Amino acid sequence: MTSTHERQTSDGIVSGETMGLLWELEPVVAGELDRHLRQAKEWFPHEYVPWSQGEDFSGPLGGREWTEEELKFSEAARTSLIINLLTEDNLPSYHHAIADIFGSEGPWGEWVGRWTAEEDRHGTAIRDYLVVTRAVDPIELERARMVHMTAGFQPIHPGILAGLAYVSFQELATRVSHRNTGTATGDEDAERLLQRIALDENLHMVFYRNVLAAAFDIAPDATMQAVWDSVRDFAMPGHGIDGFTRKAVQIAVAGIYDLKQHRDEVLWPVLRKWKVFERTDLGPAGEQAREELAAYLAEMDQQVDRFENRREALRARVFSSGT
Repeated sequence: MTSTHERQTSDGIVSGETMGLLWELEPVVAGELDRHLRQAKEWFPHEYVPWSQGEDFSGPLGGREWTEEELKFSEAARTSLIINLLTEDNLPSYHHAIADIFGSEGPWGEWVGRWTAEEDRHGTAIRDYLVVTRAVDPIELERARMVHMTAGFQPIHPGILAGLAYVSFQELATRVSHRNTGTATGDEDAERLLQRIALDENLHMVFYRNVLAAAFDIAPDATMQAVWDSVRDFAMPGHGIDGFTRKAVQIAVAGIYDLKQHRDEVLWPVLRKWKVFERTDLGPAGEQAREELAAYLAEMDQQVDRFENRREALRARVFSSGT
């Protein structure tokens, strides 16, 4: 039997300390959920899919077999679209992860349900768009989905603070990736759809970012450590996709999502919002984490410069080799 200061999850018992933090943050979560519901705009995935372009495929319906001549967009844009879709496909694993951290009751549970419902339409809409326009091989796409969803997703760092820190960065990174992928397609319909999805991701980021800002005031040292861990070990949720590293390089050299964008459009906006380098309430552990974060960001500046200097050479090598 668990005590009143503990909660049972699929992975065991949440400690009283963690449960206390969940309770302290609950009013913030309730307020952020209300704000989110006021700002979120209703939209319908079916309205963003050009159904008139669709036709039956070969198989039980006796339609036309897909051919490579029907591939659309640049190789990098297609790669990014597929990675984005496979990432969205893994929603059941993400739902399990955040439900296990936040629970299924009260404002936390309401948020988990709402977030899951909003995220679910992203994969639906992107898949419908790609299949209807015959932009990619539908058989290879389905096989990739089976492999990636079977593998599932596991958080790099467990716990409420690590979870909040990670998704604050990840939701913004996903927004940037969707937005830039739409632009890279050069297709008005794809760009409209991905911009719409990016708006959802931005609202999700704001929710998590604001909740973690409140956590900073409650437990500044532990929160600072969670932020440092998330920045240092950050990986997009689709990093388990087969060949992800090679695909990520291809996407980076094409300017869809690269280290400079990650630094300037994801890390720094969130860190500034939390006033990470202005806080005066950190103890020794928090100060050490902040110093390590500062050193890491300085090294990242050098990595960005090196990549930018080599971008054109990398572009020629990646695309000329077909990788």
